[in-house]
Amino acid sequence: MTTTGQVTSRDGTRIGYLRDGSGPGIVLVQGAMGDAYNYRELAEALSPAFTVYRVDRRGRGLSPKPYDAAHDIARDVEDIDALLADTGAGFVFGLSSGAVITLEAARTLDRVTRAAVFEPPFYADGISHAGIGRVTEEIERGDLGAALVDALLTSGTGPPVLRLLPRRVARVLGRAVLAVDTRLRSPYAKLRDLLPGIRYDFNVVGGVDGRIERYAGVRQPVLLLGGTRSPAFLRGSVRALEQILPDARLVEFEGLGHDGPWNRGRGGRPDDVAAELRRFCLPQ
Repeated sequence: MTTTGQVTSRDGTRIGYLRDGSGPGIVLVQGAMGDAYNYRELAEALSPAFTVYRVDRRGRGLSPKPYDAAHDIARDVEDIDALLADTGAGFVFGLSSGAVITLEAARTLDRVTRAAVFEPPFYADGISHAGIGRVTEEIERGDLGAALVDALLTSGTGPPVLRLLPRRVARVLGRAVLAVDTRLRSPYAKLRDLLPGIRYDFNVVGGVDGRIERYAGVRQPVLLLGGTRSPAFLRGSVRALEQILPDARLVEFEGLGHDGPWNRGRGGRPDDVAAELRRFCLPQ
């Protein structure tokens, strides 16, 4: 049975989560453009062996928070720390920007005993900070269609064809995607509701840009996960971390993309990801 809980972070922000299963605690940290529901099937697959905490990061779902331009990764780590302190969990898993937060939590928090990350976005040539600024401006003026397109282009996670389209055409397409998504009857959060929170993700990723070497200080065991269908820079990021981290193991899923941990209806293979997490967190 799924239950709902809440903790208070150091700055007073209320962080909500969903709890499933029983056993040692594992916290699932979401990336951009998703909330706790995207991890529903992963939680189901893990719940026979773990107490699973699907946290909604600040600015989305169960953790509403107006965007603060001064936000940095330290606030996200404080949110995770509050949850670990309250629940006694020690395992943390993160996807994408949530994977960056997971690594930072492992680097700075003794409460993290093991960490697993799926494709944290570190950019060999740096992320476009001009692109991040453009996305922020578009969100602030309410042009969410343009923000969606520029977020995909800036992050490098959009379909390759998007870079070939004239910007004006791409933005029209972005607005059409949002309009269709708004009309869909679905249990998933609407894209237009998730988009404002992507500024938190860009603050996190942009804030550690060019600083991947800092994670050589992570002493806990780390499981690195990725998929063969993901963009080359994400696969390179995971392999770079394999060389940097003192105690790391890399698993690459054949035919899986950046949405690998999400529900099957969103392109994921949560059962496969859960199997690797069980092997890593519950070694025989």
